Amino acid sequence: MSDLKLFQTRGEVLDELRSSSAPLERGLQTLFETNLEALLGVRFLASEYATTHGGRMDTLGVDENGYPVIIEYKRDRSENVINQGLFYLDWLMDHRGDFEILVRDRYGKENAALIEWSAPRLICIAADFTKYDTHAVKQMSRNITLIRYKRFGSDLLLLEQLTEVSAASPSTPGSVTGPAKSNRYKTVSEMMLDAGGDLANLFADVETFMLGLGDDVTKKTLKNYFAFRRIKNFACVEVKTTLNLVRLYLKIDPSTVALEDGFARDVRHVGHFGTGDLEVTLKSHADLERAKPLIEQSYEAS
Repeated sequence: MSDLKLFQTRGEVLDELRSSSAPLERGLQTLFETNLEALLGVRFLASEYATTHGGRMDTLGVDENGYPVIIEYKRDRSENVINQGLFYLDWLMDHRGDFEILVRDRYGKENAALIEWSAPRLICIAADFTKYDTHAVKQMSRNITLIRYKRFGSDLLLLEQLTEVSAASPSTPGSVTGPAKSNRYKTVSEMMLDAGGDLANLFADVETFMLGLGDDVTKKTLKNYFAFRRIKNFACVEVKTTLNLVRLYLKIDPSTVALEDGFARDVRHVGHFGTGDLEVTLKSHADLERAKPLIEQSYEAS
């Protein structure tokens, strides 16, 4: 990221904006906490949350797929926020009830019941990380994301996801929008086992396209859907073997899209698993070709 340059246009003249990667100050943590959903797809729960051993977790939240999230900010270049965050992850697993009470009090009993404990997440945010940090994270079987930030003047903030490591989570319930109930459905992994050759090939092409959008794309297998994400989800994918189709939920305002029966539908007020307000139904590879610009639009917005 050291070679990244940002310019502002003034008529026909380009002015380079000077960047800053000074260690994170308290005000920037407050800015993150105020805008967690927009920046990271995480709902805020608590700041400087005290643990029973005397430590303090910088920020606590729950992400759009139901995972508990600990966010640690690196304020000093010598500070080892990764090891500190791993310690807090272990503490959190031993104090699930305390976390669920936080969720219940802020977002209600229904959301507290949907918390997914198979693989809580640690997000570390810093002005910079070393190559040893990124290498160490890749060796760990934990859900860890490293995010580097850079400020341009007082108005612009740039985030770069350096690495995201996903622990295996074979039986996750996922988030639910509206009245859908998880116990009425096979898991998406079971659906894939039942998929015929044509449907399996269609999903494989969807997966290949989404993962090929950028090196920052990761895929998470939840109970009811596959989540494709950058820093945030940009597509939630269901495989419907009984209907012989693949269904996508994209983060696009449906009012900006020409909706079409059987292909694109507004689901802002329709219960469904995962995230996204635009439902896109794929029955063939031709449908996937039509959907690719929409997938790219959702990817760019994430």
